[in-house]
Amino acid sequence: MKVAVIGCTHAGTAAIVNTAQLYPEAEITVYERNDNISFLSCGIALYVGGMVKDPQGLFYSSPQQLAELGVNTKMRHEVVSVDTDAKVLQARNLETGEVFEDRFDKLIVTTGSWPIVPKFEGSDLENILLSKNFNHSNTIIEKAKQASNIVVVGAGYIGVELVEAFQLNGKHVTLIDAEERILSKYLDAEYTDKIEQSLRDHGIELALGQKVTRFEGENGKVAQVITDKGTYAADLVIMCIGFRPNTELLKGQVDMLDNGAIIVDEYMRTSKPDVYAAGDSCAVYYNPTGKHAYIPLATNAVRMGTLVARNLVTPTVKYMGTQGTSGIKIYEDNIAGTGLTEAAAKDAGLDAEAVLITDNYRPEFMPTHEPVLLKVVYEKNTRRILGAQIMSKVDLTQSINTISVCIQNGMKMEELAFVDFFFQPHYNKPWNFLNSAGLQVLPEVPKRDTVHA
Repeated sequence: MKVAVIGCTHAGTAAIVNTAQLYPEAEITVYERNDNISFLSCGIALYVGGMVKDPQGLFYSSPQQLAELGVNTKMRHEVVSVDTDAKVLQARNLETGEVFEDRFDKLIVTTGSWPIVPKFEGSDLENILLSKNFNHSNTIIEKAKQASNIVVVGAGYIGVELVEAFQLNGKHVTLIDAEERILSKYLDAEYTDKIEQSLRDHGIELALGQKVTRFEGENGKVAQVITDKGTYAADLVIMCIGFRPNTELLKGQVDMLDNGAIIVDEYMRTSKPDVYAAGDSCAVYYNPTGKHAYIPLATNAVRMGTLVARNLVTPTVKYMGTQGTSGIKIYEDNIAGTGLTEAAAKDAGLDAEAVLITDNYRPEFMPTHEPVLLKVVYEKNTRRILGAQIMSKVDLTQSINTISVCIQNGMKMEELAFVDFFFQPHYNKPWNFLNSAGLQVLPEVPKRDTVHA
């Protein structure tokens, strides 16, 4: 069995390692256009901020390790075309320019995503950078040494983490986003209001509800970012607007969402036989809505990559879908979310309600008992849990993993109210705050006018 793999980051590495272990007789060839594999891009801000001293810790595999499994890894090779019917691909050696053909029995597409880069006037100026891979992170670190005013465009997870890292390194930082709130895809206003205030308290300038229109420069280097509402000094700009699936190779050959994300079934199969896909190049089944969605997360990628290998020969293990569970630490605040925010639920056409509680996470007789802010979103009629968000100075983020399981299993708010959680004063109260959220919205008890003996 000849297996060709295109791309080797999270999903690709998981698919390759498991395929090699499960099918030792398979002839596996990997095509990777970069000069490294398996980079944990979620660690870029930690690396840029200096918390991660040894960048090798951000890699969890290498061509040498794959070679030990019998895998032929072709680094700095770009696949330029694929014929899924003829089961043939063409690849270019980026070092020599040589183009050659290869055949496959099974194709695994783990081409990932690439940053969205709008064509603003002045985009070709120096010191306007992307933040996606290891080479990007090294360039950011080197350029930041000489920068005083850094502008980050895009207030998603990466953008917010980067502005914190730059501020801690003594830079003047501005965060620009077209949305009125930061992290608006992940958190409701009760959370983003507090995070925005924290960023401002640390001296970060927020330029929200503003669209970048152009860049201006001096001597070929960026000097200002111009928005529809203001002008911001910048000797370094990091673009973090978002990501798009990198799927041009398969356009017109397999089913995709409108944005180009490949649609796979529960066994990671595309609409074309013997062509599998996983990771950021794919749409995933989103349990809160019951529809396919584009949710590029490393956790989704490694699960999907592992399942590709498990199902490569025979459908064996089904994908359980995702809740898009994620977390972030911003200064002293530990934040996590899963499923739909209240705003996203309403945008999806769901009749959603939410309960918001603030409680001390453990008994008040303990020496410390910091508050936790918890919000649980649910469907009004069915009372099905749709999502949740949490924030505290104490790390209580694992509670969101619990809610993720609840959503995955279709649980209702009244079930959350009475789930069995342990009690120990060091950690919680007799009623866990997750229970408390459910207790606040229990169904009404039917009343009778008379009671018969």
